[in-house]
Amino acid sequence: MISTKNLKTITTGFLFSVVSFSFAQENKTLEPLITDRPDATESPTAMPKGFLQVETGAFYESFEENNIKTEDFTYNTMLVRYGLLNNLELRLGYDYTDSTVKFNGSKIASANSFSPLLLGFKTTITQENGWMPEIGFLGHLNLPFSVKKELRPENTGVDFRFSFAHTLSEKSSLSYNLGAAWENDNPEAAYVYTIAYGYSLTNKLGAYVELYGDFPENNKANHLWDAGFTYLVSNNFQLDATVGSSITNGQDILISGGFSFRIPKS
Repeated sequence: MISTKNLKTITTGFLFSVVSFSFAQENKTLEPLITDRPDATESPTAMPKGFLQVETGAFYESFEENNIKTEDFTYNTMLVRYGLLNNLELRLGYDYTDSTVKFNGSKIASANSFSPLLLGFKTTITQENGWMPEIGFLGHLNLPFSVKKELRPENTGVDFRFSFAHTLSEKSSLSYNLGAAWENDNPEAAYVYTIAYGYSLTNKLGAYVELYGDFPENNKANHLWDAGFTYLVSNNFQLDATVGSSITNGQDILISGGFSFRIPKS
């Protein structure tokens, strides 16, 4: 088991290595990278063939109700994307989370584990043409074997979504997703939506605001919002920061930060 201290050390060293590498590879890529973080909205653009992209970060979220407070700190939200074909990317992802439950400020339970391993794909269906958006489709399996035995779900989770993106102007864009998800060990479908507005403040600094949530078949809908910034250090390396909360019950605060880098094909 990787300790929290060692995981932080590994992540910090990895970040410095990636910054140096991305600048060294800058001349191999003309266009800035397109990422699926930090918001919940997935882009419709698949990775170019032969390119590898890594998107990772950390976040903190908490929710308190009836004097019971749940806190989650996720140290690693790793998503690896690889362009297998001209219009098809493979996706591999996992999280590592520390969860704590407190009653009246006193810890009553805690757990830490990797999340179910995410395995999936993305394909671009059509390019943007006038008022018609760029459209993509992606799907994932959430495989439970990566979870600690005592927390491991018995069944595989599944999700899919269609992704849409409109260019509104030279500086602004609108993106949205529609899909469904079946969580591990939960037969109930939840119909997922996201909508995000992005604006380029400068050539390197961008901002966004987003509304997202789901509609479970047999439970109340969940609605959340977030907003944040991205900073393009180079065409192959991007930093991001986010803050958010829920509109319905479920999340008091979300704070997130991370980075993404792309390795061009040789």
